[in-house]
Amino acid sequence: PLHAAFARHGWFIGRVRSGFLVDGLPGAGETSPRRSGSTTVWWMGEYRRCGPAVSKWAGQRPAPGVRATGDTLRFVPPEPPPDSAVLGPRVPDWGVFGPGEVDEAAAFFTANGWASLRGLLSDRAVTAMTDECATAQRQLVAGELDARHGTVILVDDPDGTRTAEFANYVVHVDDLSPAVTSFVASPVLDTFVSSVLGPAWWSDLERFGVVFQDARPSAASSYSRIGWHTDWQSGPNLDIWPSVAFTVHLDATSPDNGFLRVVPGSHRWATPAPYVNVNGAVVPEGSRSALGHTATPPPQPMPLRFEKVPNEIALYAERGDVLFHDAYLWHAAARATSDESVRRHVRGSFYAGTPMGDDARYDEFVKNAAR
Repeated sequence: PLHAAFARHGWFIGRVRSGFLVDGLPGAGETSPRRSGSTTVWWMGEYRRCGPAVSKWAGQRPAPGVRATGDTLRFVPPEPPPDSAVLGPRVPDWGVFGPGEVDEAAAFFTANGWASLRGLLSDRAVTAMTDECATAQRQLVAGELDARHGTVILVDDPDGTRTAEFANYVVHVDDLSPAVTSFVASPVLDTFVSSVLGPAWWSDLERFGVVFQDARPSAASSYSRIGWHTDWQSGPNLDIWPSVAFTVHLDATSPDNGFLRVVPGSHRWATPAPYVNVNGAVVPEGSRSALGHTATPPPQPMPLRFEKVPNEIALYAERGDVLFHDAYLWHAAARATSDESVRRHVRGSFYAGTPMGDDARYDEFVKNAAR
């Protein structure tokens, strides 16, 4: 299987439990020999012997597909397997479906906690949405919009100083953008949400409505990334769950401008309420201790900041992609690597729990995720 994976993809991950000195392995990130009892290395076809490790190899017959030449073990891959062979998930478009594949997308969502629809919005619709949201963003900073369209709750700007100069968020943007309003009324959107939440779902129009978000790493910005969290942790005292959030990507995402990180299947875990968090946020009285689609606890604690989580993956989106994610899914957003980059999107949420109406608890927001 490893040979077939190498032939298909050009690399595979090997776990070495040998005590060898490891050096010169392409992709391993090593600059000098070191002894390791359990080292994960990225094998890319050429393995160079070093130091005492040579005697370890001496007299040993190379594994099938490997040829020994001097001080180098060179991998000779077999013929590539047929395209029909299943060697792993679809890459890089695993979880991406067309607008005519709503049933397939819903099934994937139920199993993994997220799914994307590509091609649901035309280029003209995405451009209109982008322009209308950018106009609302400028109007908010200029003081031309009602104060209800601004927020400091969702950003890292406690006194509002930076927010007054640059708005990372425009809330209730559905009141300001006809393109956003049209999208929210999309029959395909209705069909997908009904498939995963049931027909009695309702939308969040009171607390934040549909939100425009502009994430960028510049000095003027109050939002560039967010640490690990689940959406339900923002309201563990509420009865509105379960929930599904949508994100319309107005910009394609990448390491250049930032991207989403998710843990597939984590929506099935009963994730604890955020009693411990980096922001000192207080969990309201009457909150559930944990929640998810099952009572199974997570296999490890959720990191408080941006650490690696076992089995996490990066989700890259194309411009116009519509991503859906479950309120119980572990996710985070990575900061851009380019200071001039921009990552904009429009986001809203749908719920299948009890509508809150005028309940004062609905105004509470537990800001537990690191910024």
